[in-house]
Amino acid sequence: MERDYYKILGVSKDASPDEIKAAYRKLARKHHPDMNPDNKGEAEEKFKEISEAYDALIDPQKKAAYDRFGPEGVSQRYGPGGFDTGDFVRMHQTDLGDLFSEIFGGGFGDLFGGGSIFDEFFGGGTTRTRGRYIIRGRDIKVRILLTLKEIYSGVEKTIRVRRNERCKVCDGKGGKGLKSCPVCNGQGRIRQTQRTVFGQFSNISTCPNCGGTGRVIEEPCFSCNGTGVIKKTATIKVKIPPGVQNGNYLSLRNQGNAGEHGGPAGDLIVVIEEKPDPVFTRRGDNIYVRAPIQYPVAVLGGKIKVKTLSGDVILKIPPGTQSTQMFKLRGRGMPSLGGYGRGDQLVEVYIDVPKHPSKETKEVIEKLSKVL
Repeated sequence: MERDYYKILGVSKDASPDEIKAAYRKLARKHHPDMNPDNKGEAEEKFKEISEAYDALIDPQKKAAYDRFGPEGVSQRYGPGGFDTGDFVRMHQTDLGDLFSEIFGGGFGDLFGGGSIFDEFFGGGTTRTRGRYIIRGRDIKVRILLTLKEIYSGVEKTIRVRRNERCKVCDGKGGKGLKSCPVCNGQGRIRQTQRTVFGQFSNISTCPNCGGTGRVIEEPCFSCNGTGVIKKTATIKVKIPPGVQNGNYLSLRNQGNAGEHGGPAGDLIVVIEEKPDPVFTRRGDNIYVRAPIQYPVAVLGGKIKVKTLSGDVILKIPPGTQSTQMFKLRGRGMPSLGGYGRGDQLVEVYIDVPKHPSKETKEVIEKLSKVL
């Protein structure tokens, strides 16, 4: 059954960002696992559901994709050119950090075992679930090179990625049992004090023994050495819809690196690259091409065959056509991403002057020159 993000948050489709945030704050406070110690399993699922809905509706681009395609449009989403995971992380961190500060009174860092809800979603952070410390897997970024014809019609590509996958021996748990880290005494951080001529300074760093989780496994798994993940090569099929542009990215959720100690997987970020075409030039959704015409056709008019991304078409040339004159083939350009509309193909004609004219051609041209 398809999830309705608006129904999950209890807001209307025209709800403002402030209304979406307010609804999320209320539900997050109510369903957070640490607020429901007697029913953490159900709370975790509900909290994940409302967090997913908030993530989809609070971002204008994701919301537009969801309204058009439903949850699938968000789980396999596209973004503009210049995508950078770090920029995306920094863009959302303040918003979610402030949000959880408000909900949990500013102490949400300790509540999540040294990380934030944002760290759990985007990788590298730690969170505590049912007494276990888990780490979300890192995203993987790959590039796919596509021809204009592939972009025009849409294509399915198969890619191979080297990634961390959940260890089957320990089911991603890393082993048996958890105990407080003896190096940091369960704090996840180590304080080092240094004396200088200017006074005493303290430096706090992540514990190298537990990776900042504050816990270590008592009996590490022999297969994954206690990490809960092993390195494997995965083959993944990626469907590219028509109309994508150079720099667009596709995010495949949970197809990145598996998280350590049973943590959720990161995403696979597929960045689109356009391969230069020897015939066509793309500018947005419009396609440009140059086509030669003979001098008699330019003077008297006629018909020529023109290449398009969907095959050859006949273009009518009116009498008196000048070199570099532009003609428009409506709807013969690139389909707009999402299937709404289509660009045009612009044809620039030029007079094809023979480099080595025959004797007969020269005679005709000489006669013509006397007439003109």
